[in-house]
Amino acid sequence: MKVLHIVTGLAAGGAERQLLLVLRHLPERHRCEVATLTNPGTVATALRAEGFTVHDLAMRGNRDLGVLPRLTRLVRAGGYDLVHTHLYRAGLYGRLAARLAGVRAVVATEHSLQAGVIEGRPTTRGVRALYLAAERLGSVTVAVSGQVAGVLGDWGVPARRVVLLPNGIEAARYALPADSRAAVRQSLRTGLGLPQEAFVVGAVGRLVPGKRFGVLLEALAGLRAAAAPHPAPGEPWLLLVGAGPELAALERQAERLGVRDRLVLPGERDDVPELLTTMDVLASPSAEETFGLAALEGLAAGLPVLHSACPALDDLPADAAPQARALPSAAAAYTAALADLMGRRPTPLPRPPAVAHYDITRIAAELAALYDRFDRTGRPVPPARRSPATVPQPSPARSGPPGGP
Repeated sequence: MKVLHIVTGLAAGGAERQLLLVLRHLPERHRCEVATLTNPGTVATALRAEGFTVHDLAMRGNRDLGVLPRLTRLVRAGGYDLVHTHLYRAGLYGRLAARLAGVRAVVATEHSLQAGVIEGRPTTRGVRALYLAAERLGSVTVAVSGQVAGVLGDWGVPARRVVLLPNGIEAARYALPADSRAAVRQSLRTGLGLPQEAFVVGAVGRLVPGKRFGVLLEALAGLRAAAAPHPAPGEPWLLLVGAGPELAALERQAERLGVRDRLVLPGERDDVPELLTTMDVLASPSAEETFGLAALEGLAAGLPVLHSACPALDDLPADAAPQARALPSAAAAYTAALADLMGRRPTPLPRPPAVAHYDITRIAAELAALYDRFDRTGRPVPPARRSPATVPQPSPARSGPPGGP
């Protein structure tokens, strides 16, 4: 099957990174190409480096309607059997272009939908109307979490047109043997200017208001004041990995709180699995998430995780991630929880069952099975009845610390 993935842009955001991982792990029987409406950024570079064709539609703005005939011609000329769209704008143009080009099988993944917000923007009546009109042009919508599926239902998308297929993580990338992990940790800490003995609080994500990284700056200030009585050597630091419009505001807040000298901002990076080895805890204070990928990455790296919203974990039994702790998105809560971890200085923890459940190899196989179900009318054929899914338990070989025997 020949598949065209249409995405709004290819900067290093969560949806874009998911697209890269899925394409990397889809079986070879599905030959995939990618079309980006705009901004062929770092993910486009990575896709091309791995041999995928990336088409840049050079869309100039939200109202550049000229992209529709260009996209329609691309779909028609490419001879694609299926079109798969990602993100709001690509969903609008991609579904319509597929219909105009005669492609009947159209899948759309909804990556970032919350009650009243889509991709960080308010869902006005007009936005919702456009979304629902476009949704009817497709075959099925994939929700990346139960929370997203719930919002789709609230909007009026029929349950029969929604498939729950979560995001995934490339679990194998986080499995470093103990000696390699120690060497990577030491090398990266040196390169980032982090003291080897420091207690490092880590966070990963776009620097946007909704991530609430300012909560961690306030917690860092509180930890510095309380660090002396604790037995953990060195002062606490914050390693904040990502880029975005809030960078300058976060730097000003750090200056105001007197912790700018303990804040490291390495920007957008493609070595997140390695950077996680430099951290002693992964913190995610965002009060609203559609999935919670950073928390899962922290768990895969053997870190204790503090989070305020993580639908990925909410969809699983409590014992699927015992080292993850839910907190209010408030500085006092994070200060207290981090102070406790400073006193205990945890070593790398065993991988919890949640990591196996969200392994990208399993997710990609399920997406491939969804593609295989489409008949010639473009409608998905219901799968054979099977027993309810359960959370995989780790095998003995993976029940120890990441990278252990």
